[in-house]
Amino acid sequence: MKRTGIYLIGYVVLILGVLAALWKMGVLARIGAIWTLIGIVILIGFGIMIAVSHGGAKENIEINRK
Repeated sequence: MKRTGIYLIGYVVLILGVLAALWKMGVLARIGAIWTLIGIVILIGFGIMIAVSHGGAKENIEINRK
């Protein structure tokens, strides 16, 4: 698995941990389900953007033809 995929999996685990903490504190009950889902979608989109931007530089391979 490439580093981008591992980064994205780690980011999803982070989001799940934050959501569990907010649920345990009762914050999610006050916010509501729709706003929680909107926040999750935004965070996952942000994580994908960061993962792709840190995916590494693409290098061109130069082939010498004779």
